[in-house]
Amino acid sequence: MPHLVTVRGHRSDGRRLRLYVPVLPLLLVLSPLLLAVPAGLIACLATRVSLAVVPAALRGAGRLLWALPGTRFEMEQGRTALLISVR
Repeated sequence: MPHLVTVRGHRSDGRRLRLYVPVLPLLLVLSPLLLAVPAGLIACLATRVSLAVVPAALRGAGRLLWALPGTRFEMEQGRTALLISVR
């Protein structure tokens, strides 16, 4: 699991912007969203959607998290440029 995400970009005036986002504190702040998982399971049961897709979805999310270290994402639109790299 990555420990630090670096977000780099350019402001409209041309100055560079660099943000370092620690993953663990961010996960702790977002942990209340984990309540959405039981709510999703209840919604699946209420709408009679098969729960067989849930393990596959969790496995896919886990594989995505393990694949993140070393990932670079670049985007440019007009005068704005953004680079995100995960370490």
